[in-house]
Amino acid sequence: MTEISYEKLLDKISRTSGLEKEEIERRIEAKRAKLSGLISKEGAAQVVASELGFAFDKEKIKIDELVSGMRKANTIAKIIKIFPPRTFSKNGKEGKVANMIVADETSNIKVVLWDVNHIELIEKGEIGEEKTVEIVNATMRGNELHLGSFSELKLSKEELNEVKRDKAFREKEISEFKLSDNASTRAFIVQVFEMKEFNVCPECRKKVVLEGDQYLCVEHGKVSPEKRNLMNVVIDDGTETMRTVMFHDVLQSLAHSKEDLLGKEMIFSGDVRLNKFFNTPEFIVESVKEPDVDEVLKSLEEKE
Repeated sequence: MTEISYEKLLDKISRTSGLEKEEIERRIEAKRAKLSGLISKEGAAQVVASELGFAFDKEKIKIDELVSGMRKANTIAKIIKIFPPRTFSKNGKEGKVANMIVADETSNIKVVLWDVNHIELIEKGEIGEEKTVEIVNATMRGNELHLGSFSELKLSKEELNEVKRDKAFREKEISEFKLSDNASTRAFIVQVFEMKEFNVCPECRKKVVLEGDQYLCVEHGKVSPEKRNLMNVVIDDGTETMRTVMFHDVLQSLAHSKEDLLGKEMIFSGDVRLNKFFNTPEFIVESVKEPDVDEVLKSLEEKE
């Protein structure tokens, strides 16, 4: 959840109920206190909304208003990317899952399809990229919208022309990071490791392996590899530290030496993934930028 999404949720509840935002927040904190803090801020907001007669299952929600834990969420969005369905095995049974990215004018989000009827719509070409769809009765799990057998996925006649196609990163503190998050955080680099060099396929940019005197790509066979760099750093935002990986393109955009990076404050955006070797989460950075002083001050003022 981002603070922006939470604020938009408060605005929507306030407009519907006629109550001031301050009163709604007071009720949210009272609800959390009653439950000994076992419910999240956004979860408590949904309970309060329900008590005030605001039903999410009867509302169309913009993507940037979706918050973690939301159930029976409905939205209309354009499909901007579909990934091929894949099979999996669980408890001796085979199943299918498909992922796609949908967008509206406010943001974009990953949608996970578990129902075979929904997946068939993709396989038969009945829905595809650049089509506008209506999603009904979905569930927010972290930063993803999940559709099960009780959800609906259908074409919509509504036209969405301008949508947010750039990958959406949600502002979070490191202590809130969860696996699969697409997150953005402002933090200091507190530890820097030596840069490492590796070889990739010039076609797909995936890592290649050396067999004898030839480099082999799983997809493209024998290739003349391109050299790439990566660097591991540890970042700290005051709530927690996390091991972070920056690859070739990000390192080139930094244009800083190892010594210059230590102690530097930056805004990091990327994905939280599992490092299978250490079995711990790590942050794969896709972009970095220096904080804008005016934006930082504005953010601090909003939190007061």
